[in-house]
Amino acid sequence: MNNFPRMHVSLYVSDIEKSVNFYTQFFGVEPVKVKPGYAKYILDKPSLIISFVQNSERVQSNFGHLGFQVETEEDLMIQQLLAKKHGLIAKEEKGVGCCYAKQDKFWVNDPDGVQWEVYYFHEDVEFNDPHYETASEEESAKACCIAA
Repeated sequence: MNNFPRMHVSLYVSDIEKSVNFYTQFFGVEPVKVKPGYAKYILDKPSLIISFVQNSERVQSNFGHLGFQVETEEDLMIQQLLAKKHGLIAKEEKGVGCCYAKQDKFWVNDPDGVQWEVYYFHEDVEFNDPHYETASEEESAKACCIAA
């Protein structure tokens, strides 16, 4: 039984118009509600309600990142082509060992710098990318999951 059929996320943004333009392109759907200083999207797959509240003083610079896992390599390619079409891609990675998993992924950054990772999971691995092996354990974990 799924006790949580849909996830809700609310993010503070500095400019609602820029955020609506970005997320409409990134999600590929129009918002279901737009009010002064507010916008909401409802995504069916993944099942997510995400809202944006304009409040530049509350935008978090140390937030981390959000992401979507796609089901197939073809799904990743389709999402990547759409993001490229809109000029959204910040970084692309193929076959990386990140967070002890082999993944293909790309990253986008919203107008406030919130990083989104879109990835295809190949398999669990016992290592992080060799690029991160020289870093301390804490630095490696931070570096692996950001679009530097």
